[in-house]
Amino acid sequence: MKYQDYYEILGVPRDADKSDIKKAYRKQARRYHPDVNSEASAEEKFKEVNEAYEVLKDADKRQAYDRFGADWKHGQQFDGAGFGGFQGGSHGAGGFSGGDFSDFFESIFGAGFQQGGASPFQQGQRGPRRHRGTDQQLKLDITLEEAFKGGAKTIQFSRSAASPDMKKLKISIPKGVNSGQKIRLAKQGQASPNGGEPGDLYLEMNILPHRLFRLEERDVILRLPITPWEAAEGTSLKVPTLSGSVELKIKPGMQSGQKMRLKGKGMPGAKIGDQIVEIMIQTPPADSSTAKRFYQDMKAKFDFNPRPF
Repeated sequence: MKYQDYYEILGVPRDADKSDIKKAYRKQARRYHPDVNSEASAEEKFKEVNEAYEVLKDADKRQAYDRFGADWKHGQQFDGAGFGGFQGGSHGAGGFSGGDFSDFFESIFGAGFQQGGASPFQQGQRGPRRHRGTDQQLKLDITLEEAFKGGAKTIQFSRSAASPDMKKLKISIPKGVNSGQKIRLAKQGQASPNGGEPGDLYLEMNILPHRLFRLEERDVILRLPITPWEAAEGTSLKVPTLSGSVELKIKPGMQSGQKMRLKGKGMPGAKIGDQIVEIMIQTPPADSSTAKRFYQDMKAKFDFNPRPF
């Protein structure tokens, strides 16, 4: 077996005492136990953790490991599964018998670890463990209106990369959902390879660009084009929001780039956003002789320079 850094595997410093090593082992064993962690690499990680603990908890083995590194065994046999491979019966120093093994893991996972059935190792004697299906992650494109209002939506997706069969699923989009927010659908992921329960499906929301609005966190931004005379004299205009049109009063002398706030007209949620209306003064083109004369008259009549510098 290749040399591995047992201290790094357990996540402890090289001067860690027996108590710290035991605590670190319990934490890593809980994390990588195959009945808790469904990742493909969990079982191999679990073996590495057990191997590291088997060596570091034993003073003689640890001393040899610290002194000789990769050559620490000096002819010792170690099967890599830890604790003598978890076989039943009597073991040497540091091993577990079939009786106290379950007590040991009950101390790691809690008293309820074996409730409702035998331990995972007893199950292994009866037949192969039923692995949970793999969790599946999909990105779901939704409109800004769907994000604003929420509600039901039917999606189609494949639950297996090896099968072209599509599954239809009716989901509920939360009102005021954000782009990047994930929705967990329990047991809607990929099927188990041997009869276990399916994995979960995680849908990541992706709000599509809108022709009128853009989002800035919870606020909805609208750029509102107005004419020079509307800006100069003031006016009242109907402007769109995600919940319907509202009347907006433009004060006389409004400048391009100025912003007006419509309170509570942004995205709903725990923190309700606003709608920000950004004024954009649009100048008519001088595309005719009449229009050109009009601008020439304005130039002659107005003593105006917008550049103070």
